[in-house]
Amino acid sequence: MDFKLVFGSPQGRPSSNWHGSTATIVQSPGDEVWGVVWKMSTSNLISLDKQEGVEEGLYAPIEVDVSTQEGKLLTCRSYQMKDFVYDLPSPQYKKVICMGAKQNGLPPDYQKKLELIETNGYTGPVSIFEEIEAAVKKGKQ
Repeated sequence: MDFKLVFGSPQGRPSSNWHGSTATIVQSPGDEVWGVVWKMSTSNLISLDKQEGVEEGLYAPIEVDVSTQEGKLLTCRSYQMKDFVYDLPSPQYKKVICMGAKQNGLPPDYQKKLELIETNGYTGPVSIFEEIEAAVKKGKQ
């Protein structure tokens, strides 16, 4: 609660992997971000921080209070982009976010909101996206 999903480029530099901006959350009273909570061992924090670019100063870990659909309140670790410029994600990055929302059963209204996210229109190849699509296809077989 009281956060919204936005897209940006750390220090104004779009992601070379995604050819556009990436997601972060910012405080915004009255808004909400839906997602998935994963239970992890604290021994995985170093690896997760590395994946999220903490060492490079791209993201900072933050604690957020999350209300589950069952009404349980959890304190969770999330990541917030540092020193970013608002920008648009590539269509491929947006599609991965929408696929994840569908796969994890986020509310239909929130999925529709994600589908309306404007993109930068990038049409070239995105190798990480192609890897994700192949994994999804393989999982369905």
